[in-house]
Amino acid sequence: MPVETAAENAVTADVVFDFSGRTVLVTGGTRGIGRAVAAGFASAGASVWITGTRARDAYDDRFDGLEFRQFDLADAAGAAELAAAMPACDVLVNNGGLLHRSPSELTNEGFEATVAANLTGTFRLCAAMHPHLCASGRGVVVNFASMLALFGSPRVPAYAATKGAMISLTKSLAQAWAADGIRVNAIAPGWIDTPLMAAHVADPERSAAIVARTPLGRWGAADDVVGPVLFLATDAARFVTGALLTVDGGYSSA
Repeated sequence: MPVETAAENAVTADVVFDFSGRTVLVTGGTRGIGRAVAAGFASAGASVWITGTRARDAYDDRFDGLEFRQFDLADAAGAAELAAAMPACDVLVNNGGLLHRSPSELTNEGFEATVAANLTGTFRLCAAMHPHLCASGRGVVVNFASMLALFGSPRVPAYAATKGAMISLTKSLAQAWAADGIRVNAIAPGWIDTPLMAAHVADPERSAAIVARTPLGRWGAADDVVGPVLFLATDAARFVTGALLTVDGGYSSA
């Protein structure tokens, strides 16, 4: 069944973001939500760096206007190398992560690999970027959790567990780094029409059930997540830290 998207019901936005002179890093910025967020920051004037796990030539997208770096969250040395390569980082968006379908996440090896990338790797990158964020004077971290952090998942228990931990990490770093002038918040997307969700979108029964439970009556689009992320990175959210913002069309409240 066709999925109704935000673009089909688009309205003219009356919010203008300006990130001129600021440098933003979006991990997992090669496709889906990460790519949309990177494009949103770039269109608002930011200098945007993105990461992907493969070499640049492996992607069809040329990432025009974006600075690309190959980076694997599970690489213990990679975070420090990425931080050293960047002249500055005012906003860190931790969108990148690892997800295995069952049964691999129900094995010790699969579970540990997911935790190593999604949780340990994300913290490692936050720590590596901390000096840049301090130097900014108004550094911002936006972590990506998930609605699975709230519900759990029988198919991807490691992914769900790391996203739950991401909420706690967000609250903890918000407290630890407040004195450094760094705000740390999290986004929890719901059912967003991205390549990762292609199988669900293409399944008429599954898609209909998702839409039926979503109060706003449609799948989300990657662009639906951009505004909330950019808002959290602006001075309009200067008194917001340690917060979790669900972007799910009301699914988690239904």
